[in-house]
Amino acid sequence: MKTFIRFFFKTVRVVLGPVVVLKETLTRPRGVVRIQAAQDKVNRQCKSLTLYQYKTCPFCSKVRQEMSRLSLNIQRIDAQPAGPDRQALLQGGGQAKVPCLKITDKAGKSEWLYDSDKIIAYLRGRFVAA
Repeated sequence: MKTFIRFFFKTVRVVLGPVVVLKETLTRPRGVVRIQAAQDKVNRQCKSLTLYQYKTCPFCSKVRQEMSRLSLNIQRIDAQPAGPDRQALLQGGGQAKVPCLKITDKAGKSEWLYDSDKIIAYLRGRFVAA
């Protein structure tokens, strides 16, 4: 039974994954337009942020849409395949769950923020007035 359930959900992901990517591509919002100096400042701040994501995850897509809306150039790491990126997410954040925003402060200390709604609230709070 456990094998059947895994097979079922894997099939659902394979079928719906491209739909999620297509929907994101077709509905990508226009980004906020800032004066160049303000956008440069935002780009520098984004260097301390990393989004761990799965390409076909609808919650990750929701975060990426908000990043586009806010014109944020945040590094994206695909943590779906087993490997060093997924291991870094597990070791740093404690969970292999996405989306996860890694926020690194000037001292090099990292905070790991899970949940798409919390990530979006953080990005809006930090960048909406920028």
